Amino acid sequence: MAGDCSIRAMWILNNLRAVVFSRRFPVVEKRWRAACQNENESSGDDPVKDTVFSSLPSDSELSAAFSERRTREGSVRGFGIRVPQSKEGSDSWVDDPITRHIVGFYINSEEEGENNLLWPLALHIKGPYCILILPSVEPKHVKAYARLCKRSDCGNAVMADENLSSLLLDLPSITGAFMVAYAIGDIVTGDVAEPEVVVSQSPSVGGLLDSLTGSIGISGISRAKPIAAPVASSAPSSAAAVGTLAPDVPKSGSRLLDKDALRSFISSAMPFGTPLDLSYSNIFSIKANGFSSLDIPPQDLKQPAWKPYLYKGKQRLLFTIHETLHAAMYDRDEIPDSLSVSGQINCRAELEGLPDVSFPLTGVSRSKIEVLSFHPCSQVPEQNVDKQALMFSPPLGNFVLMRYQATCSLGPPVKGFYQLSMVSEDEGAFLFKLHLMEGYKSPLTMEFCNVTMPFPRRRILSLDGTPSTGTVSNTEHSVEWKIITSGRGLSGKSIEATFPGTVRFAPWQTQRSTFFMSVLEGTMDDDSDDETENTNNMANTEEFLMEKMNKDLPPVDLEEPFSWLAYNYAKVSFKIVGASLSGISINPKSVSIYPTVKAPVELSSQVTSGDYILWNTLGKCPSAVNASVTQRFSNGGCQASMDKTY
Repeated sequence: MAGDCSIRAMWILNNLRAVVFSRRFPVVEKRWRAACQNENESSGDDPVKDTVFSSLPSDSELSAAFSERRTREGSVRGFGIRVPQSKEGSDSWVDDPITRHIVGFYINSEEEGENNLLWPLALHIKGPYCILILPSVEPKHVKAYARLCKRSDCGNAVMADENLSSLLLDLPSITGAFMVAYAIGDIVTGDVAEPEVVVSQSPSVGGLLDSLTGSIGISGISRAKPIAAPVASSAPSSAAAVGTLAPDVPKSGSRLLDKDALRSFISSAMPFGTPLDLSYSNIFSIKANGFSSLDIPPQDLKQPAWKPYLYKGKQRLLFTIHETLHAAMYDRDEIPDSLSVSGQINCRAELEGLPDVSFPLTGVSRSKIEVLSFHPCSQVPEQNVDKQALMFSPPLGNFVLMRYQATCSLGPPVKGFYQLSMVSEDEGAFLFKLHLMEGYKSPLTMEFCNVTMPFPRRRILSLDGTPSTGTVSNTEHSVEWKIITSGRGLSGKSIEATFPGTVRFAPWQTQRSTFFMSVLEGTMDDDSDDETENTNNMANTEEFLMEKMNKDLPPVDLEEPFSWLAYNYAKVSFKIVGASLSGISINPKSVSIYPTVKAPVELSSQVTSGDYILWNTLGKCPSAVNASVTQRFSNGGCQASMDKTY
């Protein structure tokens, strides 16, 4: 039962800890109960036999267990490591950070009594929702985890008879549960758009191709039309934006938690609890177009689930390396700057039949990849220091072939400092001094660069100052400096940009009193008894304050959580095209297609800013702590000593 992926049940809870959607799969549950019965008959006097919850909890029981764990563990995800507040039998007692994502609940049921363990639950948080997926595993694995929760020592000792890492390696169904959780999360929040694939401008190919629909597209280029779709239009979309290829799936709208769409997706993507195809675009295409006799593949080919239709039309292969650069720039000797790259390789294979595509991925060693994952259609037959070979059977439409996290092989594209000093309670003097694209050479091109100073808790009355380059504008709660505007890119050279000025705010006393009174009044209202028990729990206090902010503050104040209390910063947004910053690359001439066809291969790269923060060098700022942790064992327990360096 652990060798495949079957889902027993799923629950979706809102931020009030109430179950807003649930689904149980009786076929899988029947197999689970039979396995429990066999295990109990063969286990004899197993001391943990009665801790396994052999049935599924009701929504109210699950909600109560969720709230109980959150209170016990300090937050929704929990501590992840054993701390003084950890209790024997809890997830944090296992002392493994993975327990922040794979959690267990103790169910109090009238039918089976108290403290019955429900495990493993894949926890995924998306927007205001907590998504819990319960995969089917063997009862012996649940018992093994129950023993870990009661073990006197902690951590994953190498020589231990049982540890969580080896247990999870024996449970591939957990990987499937997380795939289901992420797919469900995208649907309930309306985030079902396919990845962007950037292409060069070309004339319309027409013929058997659909017209582009959606918010992102390219004039004259459209998605592969399923053979069985006679109603599709071949006219190109004149409103589409040149340079990107439209996704194949329509947007589901901004309305959250469309239960009808969710039920429809579940019944098609995972009938009887077994996930077959979690691609929303494939499910939508099948429902919209159906199948015809022309869709039957050749008898000598096995058609994968991720490609329900075979492509017909002009053939080509498109790759886009899309990276997001996150940075925390301090300009302080005691705090080092931080740069990290999260990237993905998007692909669109407009190839007839069921071909295999292979290519070597270069620049792996230079980019210092930290995390790497692949689409289910891919295989990784070769891996060495500087080259990663990849082979895949591509699905239809745009898809993410690979995701990774890496270091930045170049310096920061925007570096310098930001200073803000309050010369009075309602007036601040600021100074920017920035260097853009220093050390960057062609073909790297910065298409635009903006700097925003957010003041979500202050209302701006006036702004004085003239930048050395670019234009400035302001709203009631922010100042925006456009250094490089769209259409005037920066390539092959660097520039220095400065911006001194002053900003005046509306009187602060009224705003401050209103906010803190609302928070203080809120702490005396409902749920006060529940929260008082954990006043010494930092994680719980932080979450409590965020809940109060969610209840008491207008939406504009929640968009910039770092500006709450004493922190102030500027946020940089930009886009760079021409190459990746991690050093990862694909040589189009090294791409092979089997069976061999004449299909052009196009590669594009773009880098966009994520959380690229310039912290005020004259104010307070949060920073990570480098810690060397030494564990020593005594009296059957575990203690940790930590040497902190700031």
